[in-house]
Amino acid sequence: MDKQYVVGVDVGGQTSKIGVVDARGDVLVQSVIRTDGHSDAADFVADLAAAIKELVVKANKVGEIRGIGVGAPNGNYYTGEIAFAPNLEWAANEAVPFSRMLSEALGGIPVSLTNDANAAAVGEMTYGAAKGMKDFIMITLGTGVGSGIVINGQVVYGHDGFAGELGHTCAVRNNGRQCNCGKTGCLEAYCSAIGVARTAREWLDMTDEPSLLRELEKITSKDVYEAAKEGDALALRVFNFTGAMLGRSLADFIEFSAPEAIVLFGGLARSKEFIYEPTYKAMNENVLPLWKGKVDLLFSQLKESDAAILGASALAWEL
Repeated sequence: MDKQYVVGVDVGGQTSKIGVVDARGDVLVQSVIRTDGHSDAADFVADLAAAIKELVVKANKVGEIRGIGVGAPNGNYYTGEIAFAPNLEWAANEAVPFSRMLSEALGGIPVSLTNDANAAAVGEMTYGAAKGMKDFIMITLGTGVGSGIVINGQVVYGHDGFAGELGHTCAVRNNGRQCNCGKTGCLEAYCSAIGVARTAREWLDMTDEPSLLRELEKITSKDVYEAAKEGDALALRVFNFTGAMLGRSLADFIEFSAPEAIVLFGGLARSKEFIYEPTYKAMNENVLPLWKGKVDLLFSQLKESDAAILGASALAWEL
């Protein structure tokens, strides 16, 4: 009998989420382990393998796992390596053969690896808002801005496995903000959760305008969202500015691949009531007339608590 279950693993900078998933996209059981605190890749893989085995036993699916799908920062689909990922101490300075190591630790169960944004795209195409679509772009709005590009039903990986870094395209050509990648003016420096908080702080420093945010020592994007819900004028303008910046870049992306839709995913996408209208407006104001009004702007339909696991697990059905 064909094996009807897979395991999804989302490797984050602080924690890694693990889940056993069936063919309908239901997460049967899930758990979390620490990613940080490991300085050696072999130690982390050993802990991860032990947690996966324990979870499979808990789900009563021993011997029924088809494969393991992993989404991770700087995960390379072609090589199975996690390469020079700055937020992972055990992979910050080298290329770790992660898929091979994890497969060996699990007795030969096949492992498929990609970066987290590509995993989200595969998950959305398999279970979510992009189900049935062959051409779409996934934009992840979290700590950074990631992207997964799907053309003719296939994720675009490029010749080296790292294609789809739309968050590091240049949104501000002159005097742009410094991005953590080392470049200046990247979209990520403005439209990530960190970028939203940075905009709010810069604007507060430039004026004496009253704002609920002025009382806070350290501002997060969640703080900006909460202030916007209270009608705070500065917070509302921050979202308008962020949406306009994002929309202009989305117009450029449309002109590259002519997607049916662009799907927004991640923490910042939860601010949909404030970010959707300025984003959609700017996108259509800046795109060629060929595509004006033709490309849908959607939000992820994956269950928030399960989204990262589902995105990673979708990779394993291809094994």
